Amino acid sequence: MFTFLNSQKQILSLGQLGEKAAAAYLRKMGYQIIALNFTNTTGRRLGEIDIIAKDGQELVFVEVKTRKEPLSGKIILPEENINRSKLFKFKKIVDYYLKTNNLWDKAYRFDAISLIYKGDQGLFELKHLKNIFL
Repeated sequence: MFTFLNSQKQILSLGQLGEKAAAAYLRKMGYQIIALNFTNTTGRRLGEIDIIAKDGQELVFVEVKTRKEPLSGKIILPEENINRSKLFKFKKIVDYYLKTNNLWDKAYRFDAISLIYKGDQGLFELKHLKNIFL
């Protein structure tokens, strides 16, 4: 379990709350956050990178998926929504980021953070899936 308190008392969507919690988790784990919700600013919109961080010298591009814990029944795990199409779009926006920032020579990886929101107390069940591309 990971506890995240929205100390600024902002009204956030579940997705925004999950992204803030994921960024807080990564900071706690020693990652340096470089950007949140990165999108391309020119041409056709390619997609979004939820979090760009550094783990030591390695760039980490993170996809965050958040779901509420159901009152009853089976939950669809957040990471189940990261399909082939989503990964293809994710790779395109990452390639754009690497190209526009001239970072092709840097080590990088793709991670996912899956969060299940456990209620109004700010509790999340969090899974950090490293290297989601093989």
